[in-house]
Amino acid sequence: MLTRQLTSEILDAAIEGFEARKLRIDAQIAQVRQLMNGHRPVAAETSEPQKRARRKMSAAARKRMGDAQRKRWAATKDGTQAASKATARPKRKLSAAGRAAIVAALKKRWAAKKAGLTVVRKAGAKRAAPSRVAAKRPAKTMAAA
Repeated sequence: MLTRQLTSEILDAAIEGFEARKLRIDAQIAQVRQLMNGHRPVAAETSEPQKRARRKMSAAARKRMGDAQRKRWAATKDGTQAASKATARPKRKLSAAGRAAIVAALKKRWAAKKAGLTVVRKAGAKRAAPSRVAAKRPAKTMAAA
């Protein structure tokens, strides 16, 4: 009896209703997927994407743009080579006396460290960060020893 009551109009309406429900569900699924990927939800896309008309550029305009870009590249290429040679400073060299002073200071520091002493530096000298070993035991100074 139920099949006799269902006409083709009712079946068509049911199909349209289900298809509309399917579109809403697909849109909701797309929103949830975007949220899972860390994106903000956007309006559901229509079934047919809208295409923008492509802008066409004349051959003369493309030629002007290409010529201008080649000119910029040439200016950059020539400018960097000439500028780098002209402004390059000579490499600094350490004198023999300076090197000897550094070596002597390092030997003095290493000898003091092996002896368990802390080297007292001049007032203008740079200071190193305190070591963890020095914090655990009291340090002896060379001035006191």
